[in-house]
Amino acid sequence: MARPATATLPLIALPRGSVLLPGVVQRIPVSSTRPDIASLLAAVYTRAASKTPNGRIDTVPIACVPFASQFLGPNGQLLIKNGERSQGQDHPDVDPSKATKADLFSWGVAAKITGVEGRGTGEFTLLVEGVGRVRVDKVFSEKGYLEAKVVFYPDDATPLDPTLQELFQHLKLLSRELVAILRLSAILPRSGSTPGLSPLLARRLDLFITKQSQPGALADFMANIVECSYEEKLQVLALLDVKERVAKVIELLDRQVGNIKNSMKITTITATTLPFAIDPDSAKNEIEKIWKPTKVKAPQKGVAPGVGMPFPPPGFMGGGSGGGADEEQEPNEIEELQKRLDAAKLTPEAAKVVDREIKRLKKIHPAQAEYAVTRTYLETLADIPWSATTDDRLGAQTLTVARKQLDDDHYGLEKVKKRLLEYLAVLRLKQSINDDVDAQIKQAEQELPALEPAKEENTKAAIADPSMEEKIRANSAKLEVLKSKRMVDRSPILLLVGPPGVGKTSLARSVATALGRKFHRISLGGVRDEAEIRGHRRTYVAAMPGLIVQGLKKVGVANPVFLLDEIDKVGGSNFHGDPSAAMLEVLDPEQNHTFTDHYINIPIDLSKVLFIATANSLDTIPPPLLDRMETIYIPGYTTLEKRHIATQHLIPKQIQVNGLNKDQVVFSEEVVSKIIESYTREAGVRNLEREISSVLRGKAVEFADAKDAGHPEKYEPRLTVDDLEKFLGIEKFEEEIAEKTSRPGIVTGLVAYSSGGNGSILFIEVADMPGTGTVQLTGKLGDVLKESVEVALTWVKAHAFELGLTQSPGENIMKDRSIHVHCPSGSIPKDGPSSGISQAIALISLFSGRAVPPTMAMTVSFSLSSNLCLPFFASPFDFHLSLW
Repeated sequence: MARPATATLPLIALPRGSVLLPGVVQRIPVSSTRPDIASLLAAVYTRAASKTPNGRIDTVPIACVPFASQFLGPNGQLLIKNGERSQGQDHPDVDPSKATKADLFSWGVAAKITGVEGRGTGEFTLLVEGVGRVRVDKVFSEKGYLEAKVVFYPDDATPLDPTLQELFQHLKLLSRELVAILRLSAILPRSGSTPGLSPLLARRLDLFITKQSQPGALADFMANIVECSYEEKLQVLALLDVKERVAKVIELLDRQVGNIKNSMKITTITATTLPFAIDPDSAKNEIEKIWKPTKVKAPQKGVAPGVGMPFPPPGFMGGGSGGGADEEQEPNEIEELQKRLDAAKLTPEAAKVVDREIKRLKKIHPAQAEYAVTRTYLETLADIPWSATTDDRLGAQTLTVARKQLDDDHYGLEKVKKRLLEYLAVLRLKQSINDDVDAQIKQAEQELPALEPAKEENTKAAIADPSMEEKIRANSAKLEVLKSKRMVDRSPILLLVGPPGVGKTSLARSVATALGRKFHRISLGGVRDEAEIRGHRRTYVAAMPGLIVQGLKKVGVANPVFLLDEIDKVGGSNFHGDPSAAMLEVLDPEQNHTFTDHYINIPIDLSKVLFIATANSLDTIPPPLLDRMETIYIPGYTTLEKRHIATQHLIPKQIQVNGLNKDQVVFSEEVVSKIIESYTREAGVRNLEREISSVLRGKAVEFADAKDAGHPEKYEPRLTVDDLEKFLGIEKFEEEIAEKTSRPGIVTGLVAYSSGGNGSILFIEVADMPGTGTVQLTGKLGDVLKESVEVALTWVKAHAFELGLTQSPGENIMKDRSIHVHCPSGSIPKDGPSSGISQAIALISLFSGRAVPPTMAMTVSFSLSSNLCLPFFASPFDFHLSLW
């Protein structure tokens, strides 16, 4: 037991038949017959005004003491067993405002006034909440109201012993069982005296009972709920020992549960078979919602004075509908929602909308469908981060740390890293400027209040001081100018374009890590509905915000890094709208500070969000959308870069994935190069990672076989080039090798494979045959190479006489012949620098019958206006070319 303390408190004699217990909120009707409460309330207001700046009356404690009973002694001992009495039989002629110590019970509660409700008729209701037990030593009546010298007896806060713990668990089980039975009584046939309980209140009561950790507090709470006599409540109030109090309440609960079971003819019901689901995450601080209403209604007809607020009396719930309980609970939930909205720091426009919707919500009955729609809308507004941001890591070491982060995560990609470091540098400089401006603003704000008292003194003295007015105006103008100098962060829209597997997505994640911002990925591939971007109108069933607002809700800050993945695969215009057009406002730095989602219908600032989009091709991106983004090309990795990535990242990762360690598999540089050149031909490294994984799976089988056979020493960890064919099969790609002999119509060119980052030589073969001047192209040529063939043929036909290929200028060299242009390795897409010069030389070689040396490879831009001089083809190995 904690050490008791003594104090003198204003005292309220509770109405006859009512007992206030700690932790319970109770109404006390105040009429003209209780002038003592009015005087006491005036004194409380006076003390509160002098005690706290805001004058809160709940900071001034009072004492609430019930009347004594002739059946109980001063300490709650029962004088007459099994005695029966009617409510109000004790001291029927005693005026509560003039009660003496002999009229009052020896025990009461220290309480605080939580509210006053007026009814417009001169009468009002006082709301008091019990805080802790007190013993009444003396009672005074010298100030128009009663005062008492009391001794506080708080519950012992020491850890629970095993006996008390066992009683506590039994109390919880009986309490939950009572709640379950009362819930069932609203559904099953029952006698008229059995109360009913609404599902909402039943769920919250059960949750409160489950979460309660103090046995004394739970015993007081349940004593206020259980059906018992006035004397039994006084006994519970007088029990200071927690074990005795818990045991007493268990006895009362057991009696009521048994009576209800008998009256309802229910043979078996336990607390573990509750007829309703318990949602542990339904709300926070359920105690506040159950027994501390912020908006209290006038007492219902038939409700006895002094009945505790957490649980309506039997007559109130006898109908079984529980509607009254729901009405008492809903204002609390709305208040919780209001607190969340206040904490969200809404914009002025959003705050105006919220105020209007909150007023509408209070007028809508919870059973109506519009109630759920409006509440969901307000909860969504509360979850949006209107002003919450994360602090960027913009210090002296920002660029150094970011450069190291990008180099550790990605090898190569120097152009991309350079642009990202430029962005960080700009942010760093803006932050420095804003810090200086903020310091000046703070100084100016400190000077402005210092001038206000001087202005007031001059006003009181009726002395007009123009200089003072001028100083104040100048200081205010200076403050506005300084505020306008703050740099606004308009994050750029970066578009990373490149083949799959080159690290576009991971680059965006590295930027978020370097900045210290939260990262969110939005996959746009296959999005066909505009509403997925901008949300649905609230008038639709199951309406919800768009992907942008959902992303903001998920990260919880207003300045995250958003990755718009696969933006080139967004669907075009259809009967659902145009999602690519919906992205225009999102990705426009000049407009997205007022982005409006159809569901929210309030402008949201997206200018602080760093958008990074990725695409494989620019062909499918609409020009207006492409114009709003800064394009950064990532063409692919070279063989050298792939080798470094494989050695430093892919091989260690796959060794761990396949259950091996770094000593059990050794990759040599020759093996890695062979995998890159002969088994993969791609721009990224995804296929390379798959091939490395295939090799490691094969080595895992070898190691497992050797280990299971008991001969681990026979396992060879080192890989050789000859082992690759066993794990990966025959080589998938071969490098082109220059011909040893030359023939007319065959020329060696240069090419870059569009499926990979590597380049190679390319043989262009041209053959002619009798025909009508047609041209046939084969070899899976790209658009650039096809155009080169057409340009070269036209140029050769135009200059055929100058080259000595025709007898007269008017002769058509393609008359009565057709040609076929072919590039070997037809299954591999080819693209790259223009091969017009190669095509032209191949045609000239074919028509002249002279060969081009096979050791000469060429690639030069070629157009119809090019000047090409071929002095002579003396022999296949005497080939001279000049181009100007």
